[in-house]
Amino acid sequence: MSKGQQDSIKIGFAYVGVVLGAGFSTGQEILQFFSNFGTMSYAAVLLSALVIMFLGRQASKLGNVLDAESHLEPINVLFGERLGKIVDYVLIFFLYGVMIIMLAGGGSAFEESFGVPAWLGSLLMMFAVMITLSMGFDKILTALGIVTPFLIVIVAIIAIYSFFTPTVSYSEINEIADLSKTPTGIWWLEALTYSGIVLAMAFSILSIVGAQSTHKIARRGGMYGGVILLVLMMLMNAGLVAKFDVTSQADLPTLLLAYEIHPILHLLLTIVMLLIIYNTAVGMLYPFLSRFWVPYSRKYKVALVIALIVGYILSLVGFVDLVNLVYPLLGYVGILMGIMLTVRWIQNKFTKKKLM
Repeated sequence: MSKGQQDSIKIGFAYVGVVLGAGFSTGQEILQFFSNFGTMSYAAVLLSALVIMFLGRQASKLGNVLDAESHLEPINVLFGERLGKIVDYVLIFFLYGVMIIMLAGGGSAFEESFGVPAWLGSLLMMFAVMITLSMGFDKILTALGIVTPFLIVIVAIIAIYSFFTPTVSYSEINEIADLSKTPTGIWWLEALTYSGIVLAMAFSILSIVGAQSTHKIARRGGMYGGVILLVLMMLMNAGLVAKFDVTSQADLPTLLLAYEIHPILHLLLTIVMLLIIYNTAVGMLYPFLSRFWVPYSRKYKVALVIALIVGYILSLVGFVDLVNLVYPLLGYVGILMGIMLTVRWIQNKFTKKKLM
């Protein structure tokens, strides 16, 4: 395998590592956005993954063309400076807000899994993020991608086991599926909304990663991330649907399925979940900081410490509820970004005006 191919795969794993989060690893996101559509869930997953694959590729390419230092340059190119300022502020709010959610989620995961007080678990997560973001960008990229292969293996084991030991037949899936548990009840709209959330969460880091790579590597990296997500989403959905009578009522469906196979697999998935939460916190905070300060400069390091201390405090006093309240807005902003990226691709592909 060539060095360029390795770098592209590295970007793909980092892309996936940033957007997964606790919601995906527990199975709740897939259950809410896809599995409750029953047999149509497979079509929804396929549509969403293809859109994610295409948009990730375009976002990386745009970052490369603009040699972006943050998401600001690509946003201004897509929306113009006036509207771009609004989109910029929305992204900044969510980058920092999702990081705070991850600190809170890390504390909860430590408490539920290992009996560590939530405040201490969040503090441990904070220090891990601080140490990582003090390192060079290559090391950050490696940290973001390193957990993804482990999640693929565990999800594959759960999906294969569930597929061969189903408690619900394929013909019964639609009888159990509950559209009222989905945001809109429209499968293709949920697929696009989920794609929008993924793009909005990953756009900033993809812009920076694209600028750090060659055009070819950036393009392939975004596409590979989409392929990896397609595999993960299909496996996760297949496992949840095969035991839908149980998973549809569970708060943490994948952990339930993992424990059914073996307690050790349950423990391994719990550890991977903590690493995914850490990944997302790193992937959100780095582009937030690089938006305002030159990476690794003195001001950047001071801002890193202050941002994490303030974020830790906010994670304990209810800021998470505020972010969750307006979280759907992130998906709609992502859809809008995706439309603009697609428009630019069409103009570039089918007109004489080459934009990227």
